[in-house]
Amino acid sequence: MKNFALLSFLFIVIVSSEVRFCRADVSPDAVLDTDGKKLRSSDQYYILSVYSRNSGGLSIGSIQQGKEKCPINILPESYEYLHGLAATFFPINPKKGVVRVSTDLNIQFEASTRCGESTVWKIGKFDQYLKQYFVTIGGVKGNPGRETVGNWFKIEKYGNNYKLVHCPTVCKYCKVICKDVGIFYKNGKRVLALNDSPFPVMFKKV
Repeated sequence: MKNFALLSFLFIVIVSSEVRFCRADVSPDAVLDTDGKKLRSSDQYYILSVYSRNSGGLSIGSIQQGKEKCPINILPESYEYLHGLAATFFPINPKKGVVRVSTDLNIQFEASTRCGESTVWKIGKFDQYLKQYFVTIGGVKGNPGRETVGNWFKIEKYGNNYKLVHCPTVCKYCKVICKDVGIFYKNGKRVLALNDSPFPVMFKKV
């Protein structure tokens, strides 16, 4: 009887250990495009608004009034037939070709600016007047750490679609902001900023 009880106990311990290891090895779900295919870091995609009325894809521009500035802000196009700029996603592990939810990644527009600025997304400096963190360009791709913590985003499930969030885990000892990427209105324009109202999106392969 004692031997049977001991064997039963050992069996339970082994099975429990295997279950834990299996769960640890499970990868997050892949992000799917509008055709139901997995997003891949080697491909380009349009980031489109789920609510197509008066809103298309994403592009860059300036929300500054008066003197013309370099286009550093990210804005939705005004019409649904405008797909905006194509974007590429770069997961923190460059060997992982599939883009997965809840995974740190860089987002880069495949475009150039008149100021020669990087088109990698980042979180700009806090706007003291408007009390907002705006999503801008000019970031650095890769090189995770304290100096680049503002350049990392994640794609999360949002109902049947997705949302973009900024909540980086690339720096264990950094104090980070965890917010949805939503829409803020400034100077009559819509612009991406961090807030508590997500901007539902979908991804269309170029």
